[in-house]
Amino acid sequence: MPAPPIGSVGERILQWKFGTQERATRFYSDQMLDHLNPAMIEFVGRQEIAFVATADADGECDNSLRTGEQGFMHVIDPRTLAYPEYRGNGVMASLGNIAENPHVGILLVDFVRDLVGLHINGCARIVEDEDLRTAVPDLPTDHGGGRLSERWVVITVQEAYIHCRKHIPRMVPAPRHRCRGTDNATRKGGDYFDAKSTPRQDESASTTVGVQRSATPAESTIPDATADAGDH
Repeated sequence: MPAPPIGSVGERILQWKFGTQERATRFYSDQMLDHLNPAMIEFVGRQEIAFVATADADGECDNSLRTGEQGFMHVIDPRTLAYPEYRGNGVMASLGNIAENPHVGILLVDFVRDLVGLHINGCARIVEDEDLRTAVPDLPTDHGGGRLSERWVVITVQEAYIHCRKHIPRMVPAPRHRCRGTDNATRKGGDYFDAKSTPRQDESASTTVGVQRSATPAESTIPDATADAGDH
């Protein structure tokens, strides 16, 4: 049975529309894997920052930052990756999305040494800490700052590929005391963006549990470059 084509239908339609099929095919062939190879595993093991993209069943997206000591993103095997979930603000935005829609996209970026990134896309599930430790005894226990993992997100890798270095800025690590796990509003950043006193523009929105967010986008006069992309 032939392998399914790499990339989404939307990707291929726009590659045709904008004339990038040859470049895209070369990238798929040369750079995209369906697992983590040894170089990728080594890269994952020394990262301290991850950007995690999720979406709910309706496609409403969220992108969240995850941080930890080197190795907090734990490669169980070339097809399986796990990262810990700590006590947070209680919203459960990422986990809530995963509960509805298991597809996740992770971006790891080395801003310090190699100035390169790694995309990892796959299907995720939520596993309690005790249950995963029973199955994977070598899970990291030192999360820094006394943090304890409450549960883990376990990802079955479907795509892994490079994020090129040409626009990645170089950063220099600086000593900093982090107040991990604190409930002190000031130490967490307080109301930095003055959101508490700013009324919402969508008056129908509600923070009540069980009330859906508005799914109707504002009207836009900006032309859509993809409007006729399917007419081929």
